[in-house]
Amino acid sequence: METPQRILIRMPNWVGDVVMATPVLEDVRGAFPNASITAMCRRPLSELLEQDEAIDELFSFEKGSHEFSRRDYSRDIIAKIEAGKYDLGILLTHSFSSAWWFWQSKIKRRIGYRGHFRSLLLTDPLTPSREKIHQVLRYKRLLEPLGIPISGTLPRLYLRENELRESKELLYQRGYQRGAKLIGINPGAAYGSAKCWPPERFRALAMELLLQTDAAIVFFGDANTASLVKEISQGLPERVIDLAGVTSLRELASIIQACTVLVSNDSGPMHIGAALRIPLVALFGSTDDEVTGPYGQPNSVVNKRVACAPCMKRVCPIDFRCMKQIEVNEVVERVLAYV
Repeated sequence: METPQRILIRMPNWVGDVVMATPVLEDVRGAFPNASITAMCRRPLSELLEQDEAIDELFSFEKGSHEFSRRDYSRDIIAKIEAGKYDLGILLTHSFSSAWWFWQSKIKRRIGYRGHFRSLLLTDPLTPSREKIHQVLRYKRLLEPLGIPISGTLPRLYLRENELRESKELLYQRGYQRGAKLIGINPGAAYGSAKCWPPERFRALAMELLLQTDAAIVFFGDANTASLVKEISQGLPERVIDLAGVTSLRELASIIQACTVLVSNDSGPMHIGAALRIPLVALFGSTDDEVTGPYGQPNSVVNKRVACAPCMKRVCPIDFRCMKQIEVNEVVERVLAYV
């Protein structure tokens, strides 16, 4: 096998998955220290890969938004990939379109998992393992055709010092007192309500932590969960800061870095916290923490392991027992261990 000189790695399309895929970048760099490595990632998720020491270039692109323009959009993406003259492409996505782009762009070697009728577009189509393994390891197994063994590398993110300073300023502007402990709470999740601890429990958690500690509490969320966070935090004391829908992904990561502990459902912010080595209290119900739990922090998971879980449903069709069995006092005790 020729040593690749120009490598393109197509990153996943969800915040948490991008974070869980970062060890692949580090492992490829370790195997090919002299190669030029480009990470291809959709905006705004690509923000998370800025400053990554394992890559030479970040290929950011927008998701095609209109049906009538998709052909032109795809043609433009293919032209940009072809211009890079890559001799190795690694697909961490499972879509047909991503494999089609790599094939049309004449990348010499194309590695990815089978499925979605794309095997013929790959030079190295791998069959996904049927055994239950963590998503981080599933990504790493794509490197086996390159002779790269499964490593112990962990997800990681790189933040600049000025970003950390500016994130503190954002908190100060909203009443955060210098030197106070900071508890992060992320009550939402992109996949659906079945992944989320009930809003009234998050509110009760915040109220109890305000009573038992002098810490400030910062709520995280995106534009889609801003109304949920407002509902939870409305009327709470000034030590509660609502940043839902306010931050970019890099600002979110920088503020999570400032947290003493982060309480979260199974979500992108949870994986960001794990990558930044922030103590976590990770609440699981409908999803499987053995597959998508905070990598490297298995003891941070709270999961009642009810008979119907993990169901992987977006909305619970019955009584939501997996999350309702997680009591507020249990989460409070977990948080207090770090504050």
